[in-house]
Amino acid sequence: MSVAAFPLGAATTLAELTRDPHPRLALLRTHEPVSWLPELGGWLVTRRDLALEVMRDPEAFTVDDPRFSTAQVVGPSMLSLDGAEHARHRAPFTAPFRPRDVHTGFSAFIEHEADRLLAPLEAAGAAELRRDFAGPLAAAVMAEALGIEGTAEDLLSWYDAIVRAVSEVTEGRDPGPAGAQAYAELKAAVARTVAGGPSLLSEAAGSGTLSPAEVASNAAVLMFGGLETTEAMITNALLHLLAHPDQLALVRADPGLLDAAIEESLRLEPGAAVVDRYATRDLTLGPAATVRAGDLVTVSLAGANRDPAVFPDPDRFDVRRPNARLHLAFAHGPHYCVAAHLARLETRVALHRLLLRPLPGPQLDPAHPTAPEGLVFRKPLSLRVRWGTVR
Repeated sequence: MSVAAFPLGAATTLAELTRDPHPRLALLRTHEPVSWLPELGGWLVTRRDLALEVMRDPEAFTVDDPRFSTAQVVGPSMLSLDGAEHARHRAPFTAPFRPRDVHTGFSAFIEHEADRLLAPLEAAGAAELRRDFAGPLAAAVMAEALGIEGTAEDLLSWYDAIVRAVSEVTEGRDPGPAGAQAYAELKAAVARTVAGGPSLLSEAAGSGTLSPAEVASNAAVLMFGGLETTEAMITNALLHLLAHPDQLALVRADPGLLDAAIEESLRLEPGAAVVDRYATRDLTLGPAATVRAGDLVTVSLAGANRDPAVFPDPDRFDVRRPNARLHLAFAHGPHYCVAAHLARLETRVALHRLLLRPLPGPQLDPAHPTAPEGLVFRKPLSLRVRWGTVR
């Protein structure tokens, strides 16, 4: 019955949503804003007002379900709990990520790391900025933020394996042993950090509200979010600005537009394309969807961020867009990204160092064209650039 009632959803494939979802999301948003997707095994919400309705109501649309993919890999955490349990898990980690604390606590470290990573890349005249710069910068900052024992390379290795495992679970495939092994290594590093002296993790462990296993699971989702969100933010924003020289020229002429460019990039291509919820009761959502208790309800942040009812000409990258900050790239409601301000600061420093100094900035290497891809997490697999004249 659902398939017959939602023909566009029935024709939607996960491969299409992985490669270039935006044309299909626009069709769904216009004609089936809450649509049943057989390949997803659930509902897909693409209109911004309905996305907000779902994310603001954890009593009707919960993350606390045994099918929640991240929890299957790392166990219960602030990401996969609602209500009082969610608040208990989240509370020990909120203070260090408030805007003022982020600025005073991390600005100098981020600037130093960005300069350290960029120096050899600029000297070489070419680089792959996702894995040579954005990823290592995000990993170094998360290691610093958590106080975790382990190198940035360790964190990137664990993160890669955990992200793959979560993506495989989301896509209905067996995640294999690599994600579990990576999480075991992360838990051991968390235990060493807790025992080693003052840190965010040792303070969380000493709060008396979280068990050692809960500290580890929340460290995993913070690392997971901190690396994934920031690596994608930096890489996508660089791609958008380098691919639109007119917009980059506006930012160079008025560096005050840099923050606006970051928000517009987040709107146009959020690093996390979807978030999952599960209906707790039978209800009607949108104009035609009869949702049953237990149904998967996936919110397309990518779809909501290009809703033309809110963002005119939504497929255009416009650093002067007046309402770009209305995007939902960090989700909304009680599960709004706890480290969003840190991710913004890292991206601002990274783009400033790469694009706004008097030195010649990088240009996209035409021999290696690229575009964001991914069903759950979207960014270019690589971003190759060259300094100087590109021939």
